[in-house]
Amino acid sequence: MSSVNKVILIGNVGADPEVRYLDRGVAIATFNLATTERGYVMQNGTQVPDVTEWHSIVLWRNLAEWAQQNLKKSMKVYVEGKLKTRSWEKDGQIRRKTEVIAENIQILYRPEIYRNGVESQKSKVESDEAQESFNDEAQAAPEAQEQGGFFNGLFRN
Repeated sequence: MSSVNKVILIGNVGADPEVRYLDRGVAIATFNLATTERGYVMQNGTQVPDVTEWHSIVLWRNLAEWAQQNLKKSMKVYVEGKLKTRSWEKDGQIRRKTEVIAENIQILYRPEIYRNGVESQKSKVESDEAQESFNDEAQAAPEAQEQGGFFNGLFRN
C-alpha cells in the first residue's frame, strides 16, 4: 500500500515572498504562513489563548513567479502541497527544517481591496485576471505536473 504526503493550510502570509533564481533560471520563492487556532474559555473559566503556528512555504518555477507578482504580506491564502524535511550541517551541528512544497495556492482575501468594508471593482477585476493568468501558467507547466504526483490537480480549478 502506498502512503500519502498531503498538506492543506489556510493562513496569512507573514511577509512578501522572497524569490531567487537557480543556475538554470529556475525560480524559487519562499515565505512564512501563519495559521492560528483560536483561543477559548474552558467550563471552569480558564482562558486558553490563541496559538499561532508558522509554516515555511516553498514555491517553484511558474508558481514562484506568480507569487512574486501577486502575494503580499497579510493576505489570506489557501496552500496545498507536501511536507519535505531537509537537513544540513552548520558549526558541527546537524540542522533540520520542515517545509511545505506548495503545489497549489489561491488568494482568499486581499486586505488592501477591502478597506472601509467596500471592495473596489477595479481590484476585483485585477484579482480575477491574476487568478486566470495563474491557472493558464499552471496548465502550461508539465514539470509542475511531474512534481505533484497522484494528487496534483485534484483540488485545482
